[in-house]
Amino acid sequence: MTRREFLAATPAATLLAQAPPRPNIIFILADDLGYGNLGCYGQKQIATPNLDRMAADGLRFTQAYAGSTVCAPSRCALMTGYHTGHGRTRGNKYPDLPLRSQDLTVTEILKKAGYRTGLFGKWSLGQLGSTGYPTRKGFDEWFGFFSQTHAHTYYPEHLLDGDSDYLSRGNFGAKKTEYAHDLFTERALRFIGKGGSQPYFLELAYTIPHANNELGRDTGNGMEVPSTEPYSDRDWPAPDKNFAAMVHRLDRDVGQVLDAVERSGHADRTLIIFSSDNGPHREGGHNPDFFDDNGPLRGIKRDLYEGGIRVPFLAKWKGKIRSGVSNHVCAFWDFLPTASELAGVPAPAGVDGISCVPTLLGGPGQKKHDYLYWEFHERGFAQAVRMGEWKAVRPGPGKPVELYDLRTDIGETRNVADQNAAVLRQMSDILRTARRESPEWPVKI
Repeated sequence: MTRREFLAATPAATLLAQAPPRPNIIFILADDLGYGNLGCYGQKQIATPNLDRMAADGLRFTQAYAGSTVCAPSRCALMTGYHTGHGRTRGNKYPDLPLRSQDLTVTEILKKAGYRTGLFGKWSLGQLGSTGYPTRKGFDEWFGFFSQTHAHTYYPEHLLDGDSDYLSRGNFGAKKTEYAHDLFTERALRFIGKGGSQPYFLELAYTIPHANNELGRDTGNGMEVPSTEPYSDRDWPAPDKNFAAMVHRLDRDVGQVLDAVERSGHADRTLIIFSSDNGPHREGGHNPDFFDDNGPLRGIKRDLYEGGIRVPFLAKWKGKIRSGVSNHVCAFWDFLPTASELAGVPAPAGVDGISCVPTLLGGPGQKKHDYLYWEFHERGFAQAVRMGEWKAVRPGPGKPVELYDLRTDIGETRNVADQNAAVLRQMSDILRTARRESPEWPVKI
């Protein structure tokens, strides 16, 4: 079903009559936060009490995957329900590659179903005037950066507020008093505080703990943060101390969101999800080994090993989601069918995602993926596929396919391709057939 067919086949009056009451949905997305950066995933040096509380009160996923190993394609998978072998955006491009009018987003589906919608932070899927601009892709409210490269700064002199400019006068000249992350939190809290009976979808797309790479090249420390508290007295390298302070700020403000939902009186009808768009970075002077950002996993941002794509993923819904740990294997492209089911509307046919509602609510009938697939185009052409507990990686053009058994080797330290010829053939077939050609992303294997 095409975007036009989906919208035409679902009259608003029909959607608004759905029952039972549809939940509010909040998706909080960190930027370059590693699998091992939260206390609930084993972090020992950086305290994350609010996210740990969210994990204790809800469901902590151990095998959740981002849409990609960098920002834009990961967000495309989240929004459209397609993996990077089928999606519009399969890597970062400058300027941003916009979503097209025919690329149906989860926001458009939820807006059609009667949801109030808001996005605050980083988008990366279409600049002002393009077909992929947030207000053209279903968002009623939008406040954030002009582009992906603009999102590298934490003290911008201007932002976008809907279709207009927002001037950050506190950052004019040499001043630095308006931290972008704080502004996004303020807008999110205001959005939640509006209340009312109409359900809402909020995407809070923070840029923490992404580095300001331009500043990093100039100073050696691109980890911009207003204060190094509560780690000011630690004898750590400055970029890593700043990184820890950024994660602390992220945790603090997630706590504010959790508290705002409680104050609204609608916690029992609000699903809150927290995740990261890809694995940890080695940018802006930060060393991902200092805090063991990827935990037991191999690789970081821009790798298709587990450390580049397996991410923290928490889900909380008071009275609906039981506290616990889930080993369900899921990926960002599952969000669109999950949100669609919660809103009481069908997901468009042909998407790669599978609804995770049975897992979230602890019920039977959870469908599983035959496989998960990723491709990446910034360092030549790389691919990865997970099928059951097997993981195959083609790390680059002209390189042989590697095979790992995640049951016994979560760190992908032992390439067992030579000992499992039949599995390797099956995985290689998937690498060849799981994708469609795209003129935007030519392939040379």
